[in-house]
Amino acid sequence: MLAKVLSYGLLGLMGYPLTVETDISSGLPAYETVGLPDAVVKESRERVRSAIKNSGFSFPNSRITVNLAPADYRKEGSLYDLPIAVSILQASGQLGRKPIEPVMLGELSLDGQVRPVNGVLPMVIDAYAKGFKRFAIPRDNAAEASYIEGAEIIPVSSLKELAEHLNGSFPIAPEAMRRFEAAHANYDTDFSEIKGQDTAKRAALVAVAGGHNILLCGTPGSGKTMLARAIPSILPDLSFDEALEITKIHSLTGATRGRESGLITERPFRAPHHGASSVSLVGGGSKALPGEVSLAHMGVLFLDEFAEFRRDVLEALRQPLEDGRITISRSAATSTYPAAFMLVAAMNPCPCGNRGARLKQCTCTPMQIRRYAHKISGPLLDRIDIHIEMTEVGYSEITDRRGAESSASLRMRVNRARETQRKRFLGTGITCNAQMNGEMARNFCAPDAESERLLKAAYQQLKLSARAYLRILRVARTIADLDDSVKILPKHYAEAVQYRSVNILTEV
Repeated sequence: MLAKVLSYGLLGLMGYPLTVETDISSGLPAYETVGLPDAVVKESRERVRSAIKNSGFSFPNSRITVNLAPADYRKEGSLYDLPIAVSILQASGQLGRKPIEPVMLGELSLDGQVRPVNGVLPMVIDAYAKGFKRFAIPRDNAAEASYIEGAEIIPVSSLKELAEHLNGSFPIAPEAMRRFEAAHANYDTDFSEIKGQDTAKRAALVAVAGGHNILLCGTPGSGKTMLARAIPSILPDLSFDEALEITKIHSLTGATRGRESGLITERPFRAPHHGASSVSLVGGGSKALPGEVSLAHMGVLFLDEFAEFRRDVLEALRQPLEDGRITISRSAATSTYPAAFMLVAAMNPCPCGNRGARLKQCTCTPMQIRRYAHKISGPLLDRIDIHIEMTEVGYSEITDRRGAESSASLRMRVNRARETQRKRFLGTGITCNAQMNGEMARNFCAPDAESERLLKAAYQQLKLSARAYLRILRVARTIADLDDSVKILPKHYAEAVQYRSVNILTEV
């Protein structure tokens, strides 16, 4: 007898319908899986065999052929255990002959329990867009899929429970649809706790308000890392569409398992160690999985000790910083992932860290400083909108008891600026000023005559590139948005130029 059960597969974030076909015929007992399965899929026969027996069913003592169609895509992972088991039960007559409608996903344990799998949310979203309405998925994955309006999610705990649901004896109640609510976590660092560094805090506010990249360069103990780790406390509120896009990426890595809310409800803040490899940062491996740049999508990628990263790792950032996405090509797969993140980098001005310090003497030789400066290439530095130099905080600033503006207050200003940008770019597919292309910048950031003279002088004196000039326009637009100004004034352009005038990596 022949049985067919629907399932789904993924190529990066894009999915495709998959049919599990099972044929049981007479002959010597055998079990064969075809359709380009990997080793994990081939091993499913032992999990499926034990799960069927331990669920109270009989495993056919016949020739079993399982085909995963279409056969030209490589099938990976354990998510096909459940549809394979159900197709075997139907082909052997233990589930009747009624067509099985739900799209099924899930890994089976030996006792028949259904375990969660990765990538459920992107598969459900893609399948629903292609016309599939009902899904039988592991109960631990049901929360993340329950936000898709119109999709019927059947949470499955065991193979026996699903079989009883399919034959109508004990129907499973669909998972109730959830409504998204953005979370506000209790952050470890508040902007009001940062003493001094008013210029750096202002620059961080501008960077977050427009989604701009920022580089903090300063002596050890000047507060670079503390400021960077306070940035999540002022990130703008997350919308439902943004939460879905973020969760789709994190679902591929299993990060959504066990989350009560199902969705990622805060903007990501990723801080990989400076020993990270290029693959871990941009993604890759045999399965072309997303890396840190994609996991930081719609959030922040914080690279502390920026100059200590390997040069090839840093150079790999150039494409995603420019395009907002990353394409990973491997022999087994090619995948494109979104990577529209805000880069926050922190570094010392020299190997010893004391170059330009007021209190300590730099001990580095000119050659050491030159070699250190060469770790950050000009094209990469050109892609960072805001450069800030930080020095030691004085005793009077540390002991100052006057309250600085809190993160909650700054966040309100950021949300107001982002709302202005959302309305400005409505229907264009972009969400913040940092994502403007050249034509948009000319339309929304056109300087008047006085500002034009200022920008021309800055362009010539600072020897700016066309890319740097465009980024100054974007930053000026953000500064004006923070001031609730429809027009960009000369003072806004002047502040934006100031953020590019610090030549952090000057050689000696």
